[in-house]
Amino acid sequence: MPRFTVHVRDEWLTVPCKDASYSINWLGVEALKRYAKNKPDNGGISNIKDVRFVARRCQGQGLLDGDDTIEDVLEDNDFVELDGNSLCSTDLVNLGRGRYKIKLTPEAEKKVEQSRELLDTIVKEKQVVYGITTGFGKFARTVIPISKLKELQENLIRSHSAGLGSPLSPERTRMLLALRINVLAKGHSGISLETLHTMIQAFNASCLSFVPEKGTVGASGDLAPLSHLALGLMGEGKMWSPKSGWADAKYVLEAHGLRPISLKPKEGLALINGTQMITSLGAEAVERAESVARQADIIAALTLEVLKGTTKAFDSDIHELRPHPGQKEVALRFRSLLDSDHHPSEIAESHRFCDRVQDAYTMRCCPQVHGIVNDTTAFVRNIINTEINSATDNPMVFAERGETISGGNFHGEYPAKALDYLAIGVHELASISERRIERLCNPSLSELPAFLVNEGGLNSGFMIAHCTAAALVSENKVLCHPSSVDSLSTSAATEDHVSMGGWAARKALRVIEHVEQVLAIELLAACQGIEFLRPLRTTTPLEKVYDLVRSVVKPWIKDRFMSADIEAVHRLLIDQKVWNVAKPYIEKYCTELLPESRPSSPTAFSLEAPPSPRKRVRLE
Repeated sequence: MPRFTVHVRDEWLTVPCKDASYSINWLGVEALKRYAKNKPDNGGISNIKDVRFVARRCQGQGLLDGDDTIEDVLEDNDFVELDGNSLCSTDLVNLGRGRYKIKLTPEAEKKVEQSRELLDTIVKEKQVVYGITTGFGKFARTVIPISKLKELQENLIRSHSAGLGSPLSPERTRMLLALRINVLAKGHSGISLETLHTMIQAFNASCLSFVPEKGTVGASGDLAPLSHLALGLMGEGKMWSPKSGWADAKYVLEAHGLRPISLKPKEGLALINGTQMITSLGAEAVERAESVARQADIIAALTLEVLKGTTKAFDSDIHELRPHPGQKEVALRFRSLLDSDHHPSEIAESHRFCDRVQDAYTMRCCPQVHGIVNDTTAFVRNIINTEINSATDNPMVFAERGETISGGNFHGEYPAKALDYLAIGVHELASISERRIERLCNPSLSELPAFLVNEGGLNSGFMIAHCTAAALVSENKVLCHPSSVDSLSTSAATEDHVSMGGWAARKALRVIEHVEQVLAIELLAACQGIEFLRPLRTTTPLEKVYDLVRSVVKPWIKDRFMSADIEAVHRLLIDQKVWNVAKPYIEKYCTELLPESRPSSPTAFSLEAPPSPRKRVRLE
């Protein structure tokens, strides 16, 4: 029976469908029934028949006609076709979220079959080839009898399943499995099509192995986590699925009508030799870094308004003189949000003729500080997307040449170095944000009540929220120490230089989470600052951001439990809702090529250009 995954109000619901001739409207109503059933107040839905909704495809966001039949406009969910060459970080993250299922392209299937045929020939002819008819690492010169080749591969998976720590989340395990499938689809690993199809079936059913997050040194690939991934597919260890929860792997597979994989020669090695844990976590890090960076511009613009800063520092002529792409992009965003001719701001007008000459660096230098984060993220994205579509096995199988070649593509130095760089780059968003929080909370710098609350002393307001931001920034300083500068020799000095990329990826994600949380605190503080400037209003896009925050967090009248409010706004950032409310205004400003306004202000002065010598002659 086909099943469809439907997204309703940020929740994913699986709807079984007995007949694909049912309409899209039917699918929507069934999804709403399941959504309301799981909510204590029915999700605010009193009568499902009265609910109006629109349906879109997950992939591409195409609008669906409610009267069309499911079979005409949808397959059994949306699929991402994997060929080992065209997957990107965005699609990989969406695969992790369960938005798509997977299938192979016909071209990929043909390549997989050809490489497997070569391996079968090697075994049949009793050739001595590393990892196929020999042991591994230090045992590379030990030849294994043909009768024990299956046991060799199974022992490899069992012995290498030595990771520790908490398991990866279901979302991250989906990403790991999807990425390994994509790499195998390149046809250079020697996996059989039968085994690869079983992996795809497990992914599409969300049968996910228990994969501990610790244990990889990033060469020879992510051996421990990928071994745990393969162990569950063999029906051993633990697995999780939405249907079964955590249980013995063989029972989880049985519950979904799947059989454990039976490893053929070289298949164990094909499943575990590669950088897929580093890269899959790196893909999530890149996506979240890009998301938080562009939302940081919006938050900083709101803070600048509250602190009554000037927009002169974002003049396009300044940034053309130092034309880094990221810097120019941030300055443009600030202009699109703060441009007084296009979005009049009563707050800006209230202080236009003040005697302040220029702003502190934390506001004036946002294009320069935020901008490098954009350029860093673009650099890292390029490396991660290349790694996503790279063959990282050993030995490599070249069916067209009829040979296998041992190499070092499993070494994780590329993604490890890139993710260390990403952590260092994105951290600066939190560092500068914490200083802006200080300016908002400090009455000598903000002209606002101390710690943004009335009756200071009785109330402490944002005093400790700022301390939390400072603590997170300090923690990031340690986490930003590069892990890839370290290497410890392993496997009896056979693997004598490693990348430590697994830790680089995990700590990059932790740094990014801290950045999101610090920016959530700044956004809360800036919105609280707006309360003390009322009835004055800021620009239209920033008022929309304020309204979004107030939809989940009410203003502070007196002290209250604050952690829940920080978490609520952090969720807005993770879901990119701050970006989504401001994005239309930014895009309109950019696409309509609106003239840049340069309001007069005492913060700058100008003189008429001196007349040319020729003009002076005429005047005389």
